[in-house]
Amino acid sequence: MAENYDVIIIGSGPGGYIAAIRAAQLGLKTAIVEREHLAGICSNWGCIPTKALLRSAEIMHYADHAKNYGLKVEGTVKADLKAIVDRSRGIAQRMNAGVGFLMKKNKVDVIWGEAKLTKANEIVVAKTSKKPMEPQAPLPKNTKGEGTYTAKHIIIATGARPRALPGIEPDGKLIWTYFEAMVPPEMPKSLLVMGSGAIGIEFASFYRTMGVDVTVVEVMPTVMPVEDAEISAFAKKQFEKQGMKILLEAKVAKVEKGANSITAHVEMKDGKVEKITADRMISAVGVQGNIENLGLEALGVKTERGCIVIDSYGKTNVAGLYAIGDVAGPPMLAHKAEHEAVICVEKIAGLPNVHPMDKLKIPGCTYCSPQVASVGLTEARAKAEGKDIRVGRFPFVANGKAIALGEDQGLVKTIFDKKTGQLLGAHMVGAEVTELIQGFVVAMNLETTEEELMHTIFPHPTLSEMMKESVLDAYGRALNA
Repeated sequence: MAENYDVIIIGSGPGGYIAAIRAAQLGLKTAIVEREHLAGICSNWGCIPTKALLRSAEIMHYADHAKNYGLKVEGTVKADLKAIVDRSRGIAQRMNAGVGFLMKKNKVDVIWGEAKLTKANEIVVAKTSKKPMEPQAPLPKNTKGEGTYTAKHIIIATGARPRALPGIEPDGKLIWTYFEAMVPPEMPKSLLVMGSGAIGIEFASFYRTMGVDVTVVEVMPTVMPVEDAEISAFAKKQFEKQGMKILLEAKVAKVEKGANSITAHVEMKDGKVEKITADRMISAVGVQGNIENLGLEALGVKTERGCIVIDSYGKTNVAGLYAIGDVAGPPMLAHKAEHEAVICVEKIAGLPNVHPMDKLKIPGCTYCSPQVASVGLTEARAKAEGKDIRVGRFPFVANGKAIALGEDQGLVKTIFDKKTGQLLGAHMVGAEVTELIQGFVVAMNLETTEEELMHTIFPHPTLSEMMKESVLDAYGRALNA
């Protein structure tokens, strides 16, 4: 006989495990199905281990520039690639084990295997065909296996995987996805990165800091195309100062493979083709939802562009079936998945006043050097929507804390509705802006006006003072620039 639950979640990434915890908190009998690694891509092969790599690169950068801080480093600072990768993988394992602990703590059953929907309220879990990726922490003692399970509500949180372009598919040796880029057996001397979104530019930044000759190819007119054009232009200049080569409005048309290198045929805007040879290439042209082999077609679940179509609360067009996170479409961000999970579960539980997510208030962060962070409308989009706006800017070079840190290259930009004072967007590039952006996110969520921000006291000396100065600048009142 099938074991029955109130809620079953397929996938244990940021959306899945948060949904499981919130469901358990609300008294629902809950199980989560995982086929490969607890905590999903984010903790095992994405958000967290990449930041560990980038931290190593940051320390390397400081060591190389120790004299700028009045320090002497005897001898040459060398990167121990194996130790860097081992540290990153160890952190991933710690995160993996942490999710296992949380499942046990919240009395969520873990079902190990591959799930397939046979009905809207039933799944069959088979032995997984996926070999668990290292590291895999010991599974919780409450782990179950193959069998049939039922639930009144089933949430699909199967995440996404790297998208591959026809003819330029990653092979794991010469053409990498982020999986291989995270665990290189040796450091390449040269690298071509196809795509300058968050994944591409973060790896480009890591490898460049490690001394690799890096070329980035981007089909759009700006690096990091989703960002405000002014911020993107500023970041591009900083990347190029570091020695990164960036080709915009260009595409990789063909790749020739050698014994231990690739030659990319890069088609430029004017139609000319430039041949670029590199030891390795990273394909970072986006991700696509994991919707295959779930039984969605047989149930008539609506999908679009490789993702499951949902309403504002995660409901699909099939009663009792829900989807959250990357598999439910963009923006494909861990924090979006987590928030979506809570909304979905609270709606299932019948809590009052469950509010749909406002995607304009989801921050985006890119952990390259310099960091980039943003929330809300870009200047171009605000104008395209016909809004009458005020724009404020404040440079890092005019901030005392940034100067003291030796990190005086950056910019804070704010966009306001001229009539109402509503904060429409905030965009930042520079040191630690991924930590600063939440201040503007909170302000937007509380519908804070420029007047309230101007009357908020920011501590001195901090980088956050630039946020207030940018607001003041939008109204011709900047004090320190």
